[in-house]
Amino acid sequence: MAILTDNWLLDFLSLFITLLAVTLTWIKYSHTYWQRKGISTPPTKFPFGHGQSLFTQSESMGDFILNIYKYLKQRDQKHGGLTIINAPAYMPINLDITKAILQNDFRHFIDRGAYYDEINDPLSAHLFSLEGEKWKNLRAKLTPTFTSGRLKMMFDTLVTCGDQLKTEMDKTADKEAVEMKDMLGRFTTDIIGNCAFGIECNSLKNPDNEFHGYFKLFFLNTFWENLNGFISFIAPVLAKMLKLKIVKPKLANFFMKVVKDTVKYREENNIYRKDFMHLLLQLKNRGKLVDDNSVLREDNEKKQQVSLTVNEIAAQSFVFFLAGYETSSTTMTFCLFELASNPDIQEKLRKEVQEVLDRHENKLTYDAIMEMHYMEQVINETLRKYPPLPNLSRICTKNYTVPGTNLVIEKGTAVLIPVMGIQHDPEYYPNPEKFDPERFSELNKKERHPCAFLPFGEGPRICIGLRFGMLQTKVGLSVLLKNYKFSINSKTQLPLKFNPSSFILSPVGGMWLDYIKL
Repeated sequence: MAILTDNWLLDFLSLFITLLAVTLTWIKYSHTYWQRKGISTPPTKFPFGHGQSLFTQSESMGDFILNIYKYLKQRDQKHGGLTIINAPAYMPINLDITKAILQNDFRHFIDRGAYYDEINDPLSAHLFSLEGEKWKNLRAKLTPTFTSGRLKMMFDTLVTCGDQLKTEMDKTADKEAVEMKDMLGRFTTDIIGNCAFGIECNSLKNPDNEFHGYFKLFFLNTFWENLNGFISFIAPVLAKMLKLKIVKPKLANFFMKVVKDTVKYREENNIYRKDFMHLLLQLKNRGKLVDDNSVLREDNEKKQQVSLTVNEIAAQSFVFFLAGYETSSTTMTFCLFELASNPDIQEKLRKEVQEVLDRHENKLTYDAIMEMHYMEQVINETLRKYPPLPNLSRICTKNYTVPGTNLVIEKGTAVLIPVMGIQHDPEYYPNPEKFDPERFSELNKKERHPCAFLPFGEGPRICIGLRFGMLQTKVGLSVLLKNYKFSINSKTQLPLKFNPSSFILSPVGGMWLDYIKL
């Protein structure tokens, strides 16, 4: 019996060692993928390839993308290749190639390659991650929700939240520094809570509000959560088999309950509000958006087929919340840092804000916001220097020959558009570390390649909420600059370093600013 047991153990160990050796050899061979194609690639590290620093959280995504871009650019390459464990990823450097991928030849790169699972992780199946016809149909239905007319409909909510931001800021003005990332995260939480659900989150009054706490949780990942992310990136089929969840269960349960309760309450009580949820409910119940001033004769018409399920409403609300909460608060945070570092620019922008408000009876209106052109330049320069998403992701859906080359990108290959690298390239932005809003004057914009500025993406998958994000950013900055003067506090870590545990660009140690009331 002992002999049989020993033989079994020896056989098992032999099989295990053989499989391990084969796997490691296969991974090592995978790291030569681009070299075998004759494409430049930075040195890899075993076993995670170019993703080692991301996996171990020793480097932020922004720094990672910038360093890879510089490596390839310094070698005068049109493009290059990366390998994350065993998965190849293509990185264009030439902007004409970038434009072809995002616009001209979009049919080859229609999908982002983001993992989602409609059954086991329903909140992951949102517009950002959906693929093919599902994405196309949903995009067509949701696009009208962000027209200027519907943004105006929500504008009063933004102004109300702006007033609440001022009330909270007044409490410590001239007394103590404020951590702007947290403060502005609470501000955008209140805006999105109101605009998405008609819910008074009161995050500004109550920093421990559960909405704010749950969404902060989403953007900070542990080692095991990063491992989940890696598996879903390199092996999405395996990830679905394992039923991996990108959205943390605690957050998913909370959010699904909020959405279901909101939908049920509104439908049972025939509640109407000027917000995003109202528009989603129209898509659920009528299959299209209807002008609220029109007369609906539903009694005499066939009832339309339901277009959005409650789970789909939840998923779209979720991505609206995530995108609106984090990217806008991050942009405002870095913008205030640069304005505090450049008092002359801060004063010039403050002057514009006051002059515009003077023309509008000192009221913050939608039309007033649209007249703040220098503010738009300042925001765009912030987005250039600190893009919230340092790269754009696409997946090749059918073999593609890169224009002007013999390289064929194979179906299934990931594509990383290096936003952080492009926007810090001195070829397009001389002295790129300098904060200079004049780069975005109408004349200077016309002289640059259209793909030299990509914070919102480009082409058919450009950010659908671009205008809403800019609107809430302008409202927040208008309130702050009209009422306060900012300077850097010693708690802010200089030079700035980016948090490696967050895939959104975020400063390590927070952003502490001193401010005095004007």
